[in-house]
Amino acid sequence: MNKSHAALLSVLFIILQSVVISCNNKHKSIQNGSIQDSVPQPKENTTTINTSNGNVNFVTAAKMVMPAVVHIKIHFNASSDYGASGSGVIISPDGFIATNNHVVENASAIDVVLPDKRTFSAKLIGRDPNTDLALIKIGASNLPIVKLGNSDIVQIGEWVLAVGFPLSLNTTVTAGIVSAKARSIGIINRPGRNAPQNNAAIEGNKAVESFIQTDAAINPGNSGGALVNTDGELIGINSAIATQTGSYAGYAFAIPVNLAKKILDDLKNFGIVKRGVLGVAFPAPSAEDQYLKQQGLNPALVNGVYITGVQKESAAAAAGLKEGDIIQSIDGIVLNSSTEFSERIARHKPGDIIKLTYQRKGTTAAVSATLHSEEVVKAEIKSDRTLEEIYNRLGATFAPVTAVIKQQFNLNAGVLVTKVLKDGFFDQAGILPGTIIAFINGKPINNPKDIDMALLSAQSGMVQILAIAPDGSKVVFNFSMGT
Repeated sequence: MNKSHAALLSVLFIILQSVVISCNNKHKSIQNGSIQDSVPQPKENTTTINTSNGNVNFVTAAKMVMPAVVHIKIHFNASSDYGASGSGVIISPDGFIATNNHVVENASAIDVVLPDKRTFSAKLIGRDPNTDLALIKIGASNLPIVKLGNSDIVQIGEWVLAVGFPLSLNTTVTAGIVSAKARSIGIINRPGRNAPQNNAAIEGNKAVESFIQTDAAINPGNSGGALVNTDGELIGINSAIATQTGSYAGYAFAIPVNLAKKILDDLKNFGIVKRGVLGVAFPAPSAEDQYLKQQGLNPALVNGVYITGVQKESAAAAAGLKEGDIIQSIDGIVLNSSTEFSERIARHKPGDIIKLTYQRKGTTAAVSATLHSEEVVKAEIKSDRTLEEIYNRLGATFAPVTAVIKQQFNLNAGVLVTKVLKDGFFDQAGILPGTIIAFINGKPINNPKDIDMALLSAQSGMVQILAIAPDGSKVVFNFSMGT
């Protein structure tokens, strides 16, 4: 785990480590630009049940997966010493390996150690901070891999295994159950994890978080490792833990493999991710219920995703969607949360046609939308939305933080919230006057002008605000500006 991650600005969630796709007897390879089966899969059920007590036997699944989960060691600044380590999963016999973005981010050199102790230098093919995924490659052949499963059919309560290299130990397997799905925890693109380097341009936080939550024990070093079902199929890529100590505390989070498939294919084929964009805004998960109540709606009766805004000339606008619509399904899949919505959109590329059902003033309708590219959306936004409009949505005014306040809270930067207007985002999220805005999308905020720049550059994605409340507690707020 990167040393810089240990010093994050105090969110309860600490990066873990894992990504995954591998198996011994069940092979998958990347062919013709996508991940495909390359060898017939065994027909027998790999889950063994002891009929005397009903206990599940994980031995077969563990044997299938362990040979294809590797140890990744990172060098920084051409140092001969390793600066961090994590895990990775072999996804093709010719050496493509999936891992987390935060495992390889800022690496000057990447070494991969196979379970058979062979060591290879790896080439970075591409990485995606917005899903915390990365693809690397080693020069080897006939490697073991894991069969990709289907994260859509994973059920809460289902047994799972986590495989990786926690705390730089050798291959380690732990077991647990899926304890939740479509979980958003606000960890991707936060300061210290995917923060802009040097004078890099500030980008909007377009993070896609729809994690599988599990209680399989995961610790630093597991990042990039495999989360598999009892048939030895990859269902997720371990990425984070919830903890107050930096070590396992009962909750771990994995990127669903159905999302990972699309991201990894794009990284292999293009080196970047090509995302389709619908062009709608909706409340962040943490503020959704409060927002609906302030609109006079009962959250229990809103079945779907409440649209708070539609970008002009976007795919959503062309399809006739309006503010106040409730999107209830995508391609026939019923939506239960905005995190599911974000993930479903993120699986698509520009030009894809999606079918939506939505509710407007109690009437249900269906429509098709052709997704735009991020480049088109950025061009639309520049001519669409002014800074004044953005501030009206935020509903707040700001002033520089005095030297006394900086000293009181031991701050190097920050901007003070001086006023909060009724029904703006700050009001809906419960951000009070006197709150100090320390970071927006990983960028330190030194003055109100920094807020202008951060908001203008984030118009097509999520705004993530790290702040210090008037009582001194440190909090995170997410504000959606469209997807």
